[in-house]
Amino acid sequence: VQLVESGGGLVQAGGSLRLSCAASGRTFSRYTMGWFRQAPGKEREFVAGVSWSDFTYYADSVKGRFTISRDNAKSTVYLQMKSLKPEDTAVYYCAVPPIGTITWDVQKYEYWGQGTQVTVSS
Repeated sequence: VQLVESGGGLVQAGGSLRLSCAASGRTFSRYTMGWFRQAPGKEREFVAGVSWSDFTYYADSVKGRFTISRDNAKSTVYLQMKSLKPEDTAVYYCAVPPIGTITWDVQKYEYWGQGTQVTVSS
């Protein structure tokens, strides 16, 4: 599985961005998709996920501000981010765990994109 993120950039606090992650392969609909982020000097952390069965789950820090969605016809997962804060600044990655599994544990994700930088200025 190859994953390519896009949509990052520089935005002022309170602004919005939408990240996209395009996946290769014909089995996209069978994968749980996760968004993670890593700020400088910090560990990579879970942000949001959507299972192959369309169940969504969010980290407490982004709940109510971020929305994850998927378009199986386009093999793409999105992360709509609103009310951005400086502490949201990080490199954002999409990733997939083994096919058919549902997990939000960063250690269990097998395939990762190259990441896209999101910078929120105060």
